[in-house]
Amino acid sequence: MPRDYKREYETYHKKPKQKKRRAERNKSRKEMEKKGKVKKGDGKDVDHKNKNTSKGGKNLRVRSKSSNRADNRGKGGRPKKK
Repeated sequence: MPRDYKREYETYHKKPKQKKRRAERNKSRKEMEKKGKVKKGDGKDVDHKNKNTSKGGKNLRVRSKSSNRADNRGKGGRPKKK
């Protein structure tokens, strides 16, 4: 069954809490771009060390997409494989 993006947006991504969290993540990425630590299309993710997206500064680090996304399984991201 194909993914229903419209329904997904209506039931999850449209909620004010999710919009706020997305804005915080985007702000963190922009902050790291200004410092020169990441660039658009570089294949890197800006990771929040303690998973709190509202905190920036020392809570941020740059990681490869694969290591960051593997590390975040089971912590609000993708579920762990069994």
